[in-house]
Order: sequence, then structure tokens, then C-alpha cells
Amino acid sequence: MIGGNVPKHLVVAARTGFLSSMRAQSYPWQQVASTLNMDARTIDLVDLGAPPMPVNDAAVVQDHIEKTIQVEAKEWNISVWISDGAVKDDQTGQLEMRVRAAGDNFQKHINKRVFQVLNAGDGTTYGSCYDGQGFFDSDHVDKGASYTTNQDNEGALALSLDNFNDSWIAARKFRDDQGEFTEYNYDLLVVPPDLWTVARNITGNLEAMDTANREQNPFSGLLKPPVSSPHLDTTAWYLIASSEMHKPLIVAMREQPHLQHAWFDPQQPDGGRHYFKFYARYEVFYGDWRLAYQGNT
Repeated sequence: MIGGNVPKHLVVAARTGFLSSMRAQSYPWQQVASTLNMDARTIDLVDLGAPPMPVNDAAVVQDHIEKTIQVEAKEWNISVWISDGAVKDDQTGQLEMRVRAAGDNFQKHINKRVFQVLNAGDGTTYGSCYDGQGFFDSDHVDKGASYTTNQDNEGALALSLDNFNDSWIAARKFRDDQGEFTEYNYDLLVVPPDLWTVARNITGNLEAMDTANREQNPFSGLLKPPVSSPHLDTTAWYLIASSEMHKPLIVAMREQPHLQHAWFDPQQPDGGRHYFKFYARYEVFYGDWRLAYQGNT
């Protein structure tokens, strides 16, 4: 929807610059969250549990369980303007820069939101896991499943090579709702800037950095370079299975960021102002808790 008296070339520049900015770079959140395109404002996500394993008995009929979580997109807006005097003086480069910054900030906002939600996963500030527990919790149980023993992905250990090893072992022993080991590949450490040096030594140093014995670091080369986010608490760290088909978090996208409206207000200074409003609908939710282990909060 375009209001009157907005030069067409400005609208084209706004749309073009915005899309260019959106595609300019990848962001760390894409290793932690998957994007789900929604076809309604609110939807119920329904997933089947793990498939049964083979049994040597043709009379046995096995079943899946259903996992359900409701997701709802929120509205997000960015509005920018440029004066008519600047347009007439051919200073439209300012508009392009503002528009590119707007497009980039939507991606930055999603990135911020993902790590804020991850950081708050030991509570319910941003909602619960599909089983009704916090995403990081000591009492995960799939109701109605074949396997109903409590499982724990909520650690409380400071980041060190030994503690990382203990957490990696704990994550590797997660079972699906049929009681089978998931055997996910936990290949990514997510840390605040405060812990990046320790994380980089764990993932990349050929030798153990915490002793003088120069023994081999068994995790060197087996994990990706760590991801650092300032939106995490200073002692928080997470072990993520980032290469699986699904990710621990879900970015539910109802409307991709786009130019929603442009209009002209002649009452503003410098000959009036051309306004451009960008709009999107999305939110971040928790997925399968087995894809992430909290080392510390």
C-alpha cells in the first residue's frame, strides 16, 4: 500500500535495498534454530515421536506418540523517513543506507531473540517445551511413551575441558520416547564472549589446555568453531546438535520482513517527509530438548 506523492523510484529503492540487506550475510542463530513458515497467525505444531524399533514378533503392534506445541507469531515494525528536500537534492543515498540498516536489523533482531530464548531455556519466560517443562530441565518425560524415565539436559558445571566431557557424555546418552539412544552429533558450543577463549581451546586446541601434561585433547577437530553471543549470561554455555535435520529452537515465520507501507507527510520540515514502514511477523519457540544440553546458566 503506497500513499500519495511518494516518488516511485524511492519505493523501488526501498524494496531493493531492503532485500539486498536481508541476504547480505548469515547469522549465528541459523546454527541454533530452524525456520518454520506458518500459514496462519497461530498454529498447533504436531509431531510424531520416535518410530519403533524392529521386534521379532509379528503379533506385536507398536505405536507412535504425538507431541504438540502451539506457536503464535508476533508483530515487529521498523519505520524510516527521508525529507522531500533531500530527495530534490538527489541525496537519496541516505534513504538507501537507512533502508539497508532496517533490513539488517530485522535479522539482528531474530539473532538476538534466538539467543535470548536459548539463554532463558531453564525457565518459562518465553514458553515451555512440548512436554510442559522448561526447555532445560531435569524432569523431561514424554507422556504416554514407551520410555518414561526422567531425563536431564540441565547441567550446572563451569566450562572446562573435563566438565565439557561430562556434559558431552550426558547428552550422548539421551534416549528417544521408545527408549533408544538418539545418538545425535553434538558439534557446537554456544557461549558468551566471556567464555569464548575457553570454548575455542576445547574445540580447536590439539592439546588439553587445563594441565601441564600436554595430553591430547580428544575433542579437537570434532566440533565446529564456537558461536559467541553477548545475549547470554556470562557463565552460560550450551552444547548443540547443530547438524541434525532439525534444530533445538524454531523461528516461526508468518510474514517475512517487507515494505508494508509508504506515505508522504507535507507538514513536516524541509518540504515534508517520505515515510517507509517495514513489517514482519515471527517468534521463537522451543523444539526438541534432546538437541541441546545446558552446561551452565
